[in-house]
Amino acid sequence: MEMERLNIGAVPALRLGAGTRGAYLFVHGKLGNKEEAVDFARRAEPAGYQVVSMDLPGHGERRDSGERLVPWTAVPEIRAVYDFLKARWDHICLRANSIGAWLAMEALQEEALERALFVSPVTDMEGLIQTMMDWAGVTRRELERRGEIPTEFGETLSWEYLNWVQANPVAWRVPTAILYGERDTLISRRMLNAFLGKTAGRLTVVKNGEHWFHTPEQMEKLARWERANL
Repeated sequence: MEMERLNIGAVPALRLGAGTRGAYLFVHGKLGNKEEAVDFARRAEPAGYQVVSMDLPGHGERRDSGERLVPWTAVPEIRAVYDFLKARWDHICLRANSIGAWLAMEALQEEALERALFVSPVTDMEGLIQTMMDWAGVTRRELERRGEIPTEFGETLSWEYLNWVQANPVAWRVPTAILYGERDTLISRRMLNAFLGKTAGRLTVVKNGEHWFHTPEQMEKLARWERANL
């Protein structure tokens, strides 16, 4: 499979495969990197698609840059990478994981994507932040007063982040397939059902699946789902 490393503006990226039908933009999740797209590209190429994958701020080649994964930085970058694809292909689709799905929806909700494939997607960021605030016993008044609050479960709650989310709602109209683990403790089924009620989406639930698909059995189910939806 062809593989080309490139920079799109300041964003490290990979172009994978030699498909001519169209292209997929691949957006990884937290702690991920652009190389995660390689397995997906091996399945996308026979279906006629190239794949372009990017490193989000603070991830992959940018891990030691000191950058933070915040939407006001990541969203314009995703738009820039999409523009790179748009100048080269007429048919563009999206494949994204977890928070990468939410960031991509923020960036591309006005674009004419053909389809989206989401794995364990964050579909309601405000609801997720409220859930984490409940876990940490933090009120909105306290968060506003302190600005940022580290938590015992490794996330830092941010008043600036919450305000950005509230000021930038997502209206997603792209036909979307979602793969979701029934034991996902981060994304609730209620959030997904609310999202699916507003968009042209279909849900596949993996028995014993988790938020992070990583066991051999889970990865095989992920591969089968990708092939079925390409």
